[in-house]
Amino acid sequence: MNIEDNLKRIIEAEADAVRAIDVQPTFAQAVELIQGTSGRVVATGIGKAGFIARKFAATLASTGTPAFFIHPAEAGHGDLGMLAPDDAIVAFSTSGKSTEVIQMLSISRQLGVERIIGITSHIDSPLRTHCQIVLDMGDNIKEPCPLGLTPSASIAVMLAISDAIALTVMELKAFTKDQYGMRHHSGYLGSISRPADSK
Repeated sequence: MNIEDNLKRIIEAEADAVRAIDVQPTFAQAVELIQGTSGRVVATGIGKAGFIARKFAATLASTGTPAFFIHPAEAGHGDLGMLAPDDAIVAFSTSGKSTEVIQMLSISRQLGVERIIGITSHIDSPLRTHCQIVLDMGDNIKEPCPLGLTPSASIAVMLAISDAIALTVMELKAFTKDQYGMRHHSGYLGSISRPADSK
């Protein structure tokens, strides 16, 4: 194996998967739903998708949209008590078949949460039946892993979609540099975004 060539192959495969995202009207609908939510945005997912869900919630929260992550396995042990009917859920699952995520969405609907967005790939995903809006990642994503199994290209797609949504919501809210700085009072980003008289 030529290691450099292999690294390039993997990076190109992930970049190609991101470029292949087909932005449909449902993407704009998801942005509008999140922007219009009077409660919080709750992100969920398990495994690698769970890490993207955590990142999505963190990006939203840091850019003016109250959001947090609920682990779907903990949801069934009381964490669903953090939900309120005016919240919106964004569920991440490439297969859309993760039992813990499906159970969480089912019970959330029983608790009165109707605003549910799903981000998934598989066209036969049961997650779709629980969602008001479904964002399709594309059903032909090829993982560059030698086994064709390790989520990498699919996770790159998931990350790109979630970032596009979060940053579009941020822009629609006319979120300012000063507001950004107030939420990043520690570290480098805070130091370059806060007004001089507040440092």
